[in-house]
Formats: sequence, structure tokens, C-alpha cells
Amino acid sequence: MWGMRHSSLNGPDSGFSARRNHYDVTDSVCIANPDEVCAAVCRILQERYPGHDLQALDHAFATVSELYAGWLPGYLGCDTWYHDAQHSLDCALAMARLLDGHDRSVPPAQRLGARRAVLGVAIALFHDAGYIRHAGDSARNGAEFTLSHVKRSGEFLQHYLPQIGYAGEAELASRVVHFTGYEIALDRIDVSQPQDRVLGFLLGTADVLAQTADRCYLEKCRDYLYREFELCGLAGAPREGGPEPSYRSATDLLKRTPDYNRKLWEERLDGYFGGAHRYLEAHFAGRNPYREGVMANLKRIAAMIDQGSFDGLTRRPQAIGAGELRAILKRPRSAASRAKAA
Repeated sequence: MWGMRHSSLNGPDSGFSARRNHYDVTDSVCIANPDEVCAAVCRILQERYPGHDLQALDHAFATVSELYAGWLPGYLGCDTWYHDAQHSLDCALAMARLLDGHDRSVPPAQRLGARRAVLGVAIALFHDAGYIRHAGDSARNGAEFTLSHVKRSGEFLQHYLPQIGYAGEAELASRVVHFTGYEIALDRIDVSQPQDRVLGFLLGTADVLAQTADRCYLEKCRDYLYREFELCGLAGAPREGGPEPSYRSATDLLKRTPDYNRKLWEERLDGYFGGAHRYLEAHFAGRNPYREGVMANLKRIAAMIDQGSFDGLTRRPQAIGAGELRAILKRPRSAASRAKAA
């Protein structure tokens, strides 16, 4: 079934829209496939840091696959739609490209180096792990953790990183991951070392760009993000004891998308993160295909708002949740996972 849907979603088109739904901004890496993303990320880091051992990344990609597929003992797999496995893989690839561009661009003393680079990609992979329900959670869907998922992701990283030789960075990672969220104000995140703070800026940038440059970003906002917001109380009717809803309807969310993105660029990408997205130009030899993708999406939504109709939102995204990921991987869970479950 996956193969049939995969091909039907990724048929030929024209212009920017010719990019396939499950592929990165260059249309060259299938970001729904952990093995392809792992290979692409390792190529980038091996070229930037020749000879560095990347076994920790191999382990991290295998683990994120098991976590999202529902094969990791104690976890139920991905059941959110917007914050799915594809987004986390897309974020990890964008992070590797930003890391490469950064260390190409700055003097040797300011480079982040191989170990921080591996750490940064690992944090990117698990930055939304907090959406994955634990076996003992009472929540019916991971989206119910929207307002606390970053803290939960930090807790996952603290537990996981010692398994791949990064025990010394586990506490730091639980703080750096907050550059992707809103649970702690950016200027209150406790990261004092300049290079670690830059790592956070790159991470936050990768997260934003991976979402907003996605070929189906607008359709995903309408069909997936609004649904997640309803489940956590950020959309729809107010709930007793719940947060104040930000959106009345999916149409309301779409109409406010241009302004939301303008604030993202002003306050985060070009603001607190210091224009870290420009490091992508060093990686891509002068281009920034992520920015191009974002601008194409914003031009598309602006035209629909002017026309007073969203009928043009006809692309058909497919969330990569637990079932879809298991079909893509086409392999049984690892022996280590089976042993833990026994």
C-alpha cells in the first residue's frame, strides 16, 4: 500500500511544485526514509570532518526509526500528523546542512567541530520525541502534549544520549532543544557557552525551515496542524481549565499564516537566531533552497487570501506515522529492541 500511495503523491508537476511531497528542498533525498536521510547526513559530516567516527549517528537514526515506528519498548509510536517522522528527519538534514555551512564560513576558533555537529543532529532527530506517547500515558494522542513536548523531548535526550557516548552533553542537550519551542523564552534558556548557543540557533532555524519550506506546508497546516491544535486546546472551542484557543477554524489558521511567518523571520530567524539561515548559502554554493521554498509557500497563500478562496490547496500530504514508517523500513525491529521487550 505504501508504494502505491508514495508514487501517486509524487507525480510530475511544474515549477517549484515539481518537487515531490516526501522529498527535501532539493528533491534529491526522500525525507520519509530514515536510511536515506542518515546516508545524506553522514555524507555531509564525513566530508566536513574527515575520519570522524559517525557510529553514534547510525545508532541515533536507528533509534528514532524504532521510536516513531512504535518498536522502541515503552513507547507507542508516532500518531501525530504534522509533527511526524518526516518532519524530524527533514529537520535533521537541514541541521547537518546548516552545521556544514557554519563551519565553512567562520574562523577555525569559532567552528563547532565534529562532536558538537553529531550532537546537534541527534538533538534535531529527537527534538519532537516528546510527542510520542509512553506506554503509561493517559493521553489519547501525542498532540495532547503540544504545550509540554519540548520538556519531554529534553527528558528523552537525557536518557538516550549516554547510550551513544554523549553522557557529558545530555544535560546540555535537554536545554538546547528548547530553541525549537516556546515553553521557555529564548533569552531564558540556560546555555552560556557561545558555541553551544550557536548550536541552539542552528537547531531552531532548522526546525522552522523544515516545516515552512515543506512542499505541502499549507495543506499540512489546514489538515494536520489545526487537528493537533484542537487536541491540545489551542484551536476550536474553549475548554474549562485549558489554554485560550488561538484559532477558531482551519481557515482562520490559514489566513493568519503569512503574519505568523513574518513574525518567525523577524523575531527568530533574522532576530534572535541572528540570521543563521544564511549559512545554508555556504553549503549550497550561494543558494538557499529552504528560503526559496518558504517564499514560494507564502506567495501561494497570499494569492489565495487575495482571491478569497483556498480551493487551490490541492496537494495531498501523507503523514508518516508509525504504520507508514514500518512500511517504509520493511524490516523487523532490531534484536536489541526485541531483547529489551522480552
